[in-house]
Amino acid sequence: MSRRGVKARRVSESTHQVPIEIGSTQGKALAIRWLLGASRKRPGLNMAFKLSSELVDAAKGSGDAIRKKEETQRMAEANRILHIFVNP
Repeated sequence: MSRRGVKARRVSESTHQVPIEIGSTQGKALAIRWLLGASRKRPGLNMAFKLSSELVDAAKGSGDAIRKKEETQRMAEANRILHIFVNP
């Protein structure tokens, strides 16, 4: 399964979110960034505990990092269809 992301592109006078393919290295960097961001938002004082809880949730398929990934993929897929109509 290919990973998709979005990148802002200026077309005429408006800015569109254009879908792009994300490589393996960039995908891992995004995953780590999303995991750390979701861990920071969790309640608690100990970052190690918050990160481990987020990793457990990610392994189960839930948590904010997984939600962020799915949201980005959904947006990229929706914009892929829009991009076909805007730039035939």
